Amino acid sequence: MKKIILSVLTFAVFAVSCEDFIDKEQRGKQTLENYFQTATECENYVNGLTRRLLITSDWYTLLAPRLTNETATDDAWMGNTGQDSGAFRPCAQYIVTPENMGSMNSIYTAHYYTIQSANIGLEKMALSPLSTTQKNQYVGESLFIRAYCYYELVNNFGAVPLYTTSLGTADLKLERSSVTAVYAQIEADLKESAAKLEGITVDRNGRVNKWAAYALLARVSLFQEKWAEAKLYSNKVITEGPYALEANFLNIWNVNNHNGVESILEAQSSSVQDKNLGSMLPTFSGARGEDKKNFPSNDAKDVIDGWGWCMPTSDLENAYISENDVVRRRSTITKWGEAAYGDEVLNPTHKFSLNDNKSGRICRKYYIPIATRRALDKKDGKLPLNVPLIRLAEMYLTRAEAAYQLGDAGAALADINIIRARVQLDAKVGLAGPNLLRQIYKERRLELAFEGLRLFDIRREKDPSTGRPVIESLMGANGTFVKYNLSSTDPYETTNLKEAQDKGINFNPAKNLLWPIPQLEIDLSGGLISQNSGY
Repeated sequence: MKKIILSVLTFAVFAVSCEDFIDKEQRGKQTLENYFQTATECENYVNGLTRRLLITSDWYTLLAPRLTNETATDDAWMGNTGQDSGAFRPCAQYIVTPENMGSMNSIYTAHYYTIQSANIGLEKMALSPLSTTQKNQYVGESLFIRAYCYYELVNNFGAVPLYTTSLGTADLKLERSSVTAVYAQIEADLKESAAKLEGITVDRNGRVNKWAAYALLARVSLFQEKWAEAKLYSNKVITEGPYALEANFLNIWNVNNHNGVESILEAQSSSVQDKNLGSMLPTFSGARGEDKKNFPSNDAKDVIDGWGWCMPTSDLENAYISENDVVRRRSTITKWGEAAYGDEVLNPTHKFSLNDNKSGRICRKYYIPIATRRALDKKDGKLPLNVPLIRLAEMYLTRAEAAYQLGDAGAALADINIIRARVQLDAKVGLAGPNLLRQIYKERRLELAFEGLRLFDIRREKDPSTGRPVIESLMGANGTFVKYNLSSTDPYETTNLKEAQDKGINFNPAKNLLWPIPQLEIDLSGGLISQNSGY
């Protein structure tokens, strides 16, 4: 019997755990033995892998865990106070257990599917009759995708099983590899990816390129406190890459500016009406309870039926206000009744259901402008919001932090002032020592809010006063974020108590610097995979 490929990725997904039961009578032409023979086949396969970095059209698999991570920080509430919050609550309120992880279960499984798929593709493409240039492109992209999956796994769960070959069910005897070993594999994959992609033309249509590999190398170097490497790779992207900061900060998330000049890698979307290629993010985290009567048009076409999850905190808003940072505040947060920034004429008083919204705020980065809404006959599954995964501003902030740690305060200050100048903020002068480090941390928060980095940042950043992770100073009974909320006078957050005001009070530094390994994975391994400390 021959093995059938019903679809490339479907086959790979089955292969991750069920190599033996996919033996079926032949019903089509494509098999593992005859696939990967043309550039088109390899490109289609790698396109499928790339799509799985976020899967913007699927609300649960990766979007829900990403938003859940935001709600485990000082930037976001769960937000939706009108529906069951079971997918978010375990992590958002730090009551997570291996048996009850809410949405966080799915990212673990999804990334191992993708890793197994990447491993299959890498093995098969190595034997394919493609030209060296074609092979380098698709192998280089696949290596990046495998590295990105491990980057998210190690930052969510710590030590995880590491494998770089395709496995069958008889091979599933893997224990966890150390964090050091996982990061070593990430670095090796990214360096080989960059080398393979060196001669490949860079475009901005969502394909992985060598600059994405160097940028992720900069990020993972920073996360490991490899300061020299973080500076080396971020500087390389800044000085040699084809990127520039957007002149207008708001344009980074502009639905009409996909893959803009600042974007190094984005998860793609499309509003094409006969396919479901749109992003679910604007729906998942859009304003819940919009009503046509609150728009000047009084037209139902202006309304999006948002679900209202992952809403900004007043604590984040205050961080912008403390810097007089109007541009980034309004590009990140819309408060109930305020004009939607950049859409003031058609949405001059954005209103939604306060009964269903903890903070009376929504994330402006995830907003679909009214003109775009009107142009869509179908909205559900068709919203054209690309999601940046890596962009140039992060490289400036990475270089700044690395320079600080390497003793070059002047260079660090210069880089954060480049970021501030773009949003019309005065340059910082005279900062040094711990105050400079705190400002670098703050600029990362203000610049990159709701872009998937806040939780990983506050877990790895060291409070210069204590030398301990920043998250420990924010969360827990004595955390500054918890104390702020318990004494806050914010008119929205303190009057909607259907989401508890003591968010973060259950944080335990002995265990909550990582999420638990899903119990199901431990059970399936027969106990070979161990649990994180404290769970």
